[in-house]
Amino acid sequence: MEFRQLEYFCTISELENFTRTAEALHVSQPSVTKAIKALEAELGVMLINRSQKHVSLTEQGKVFLLHAQRIMQDAAFAKKDMMRYRSDRQDIIHFGMPPMVEGYLFPDFFMKFKEEVPDVMLDVQEFSDSDEVRQRAENGELDFGIVMGSDEEHPEHTMPLMQDTMVLCLPPEHPLADESSVSFDELRHEKFIMQQPNTYQYRQIMDHCGEYGYVPDIVLCTSQLKTIKQLVANGSGISVLPNFVTQMENIFVRRPLSPSMGVQASLFWGENKNLSRADTRFMQFMKEYTETPDFQQHFRHC
Repeated sequence: MEFRQLEYFCTISELENFTRTAEALHVSQPSVTKAIKALEAELGVMLINRSQKHVSLTEQGKVFLLHAQRIMQDAAFAKKDMMRYRSDRQDIIHFGMPPMVEGYLFPDFFMKFKEEVPDVMLDVQEFSDSDEVRQRAENGELDFGIVMGSDEEHPEHTMPLMQDTMVLCLPPEHPLADESSVSFDELRHEKFIMQQPNTYQYRQIMDHCGEYGYVPDIVLCTSQLKTIKQLVANGSGISVLPNFVTQMENIFVRRPLSPSMGVQASLFWGENKNLSRADTRFMQFMKEYTETPDFQQHFRHC
């Protein structure tokens, strides 16, 4: 069994056509056909159903595809890991974060990192929520990620970065706008504008409302913080967001929650990650950055 055969097989399972597979891999169609037939002969089973216009996998082929994809993924991870030992490499940190972090928590982080660590490149990706960031880091797709909320299950794989509080966001003319603080019990008849269901914000709101015996009336879930803010300002509903996301806004009213509702941001890496020299430098920079006066002026360091 050759790596090339697995590559051809995985590609044809996706494209369902020998000709397009050959074009995608920049080889001749007979080369693909020959490789697949040799793979079937070695395994002693038919992997491809050729009786239809578009080729499809047999039942045996579907089972083998799971093994082939796992082997291909492991090979890609192995190649990526070995890049650390090349003398001509440029170190790359694959870094993920949920939507609210990049634009608010680290406004000048990337520029300062590039200035102080010019030989390490940051590959930054935004994901829908902290759960996805955490999972991709566990799978080795990310070197590090920022996650919201405390991570008591993985204390040895996290670095707390900052703590903040969640605030209630109200339309300017809302009856509760004159209160010094508001409890979730007073919000049972309100319309909520939320982030997506897997986010820290969504789960915390559901938990706090549940403590007072009700399910919030959710009119919209969106990953767009600008949309949430504008809808609150327009009187379409209320929301609960971190202080650092809302502190510069004047289009709606912000009020403390009672009791206080905290939020923590942490740096997370996978359980099986072997920290490289670039990883260690990145962690050290992150620690020093979050201890600077500029950062602590806006955010409470852990």
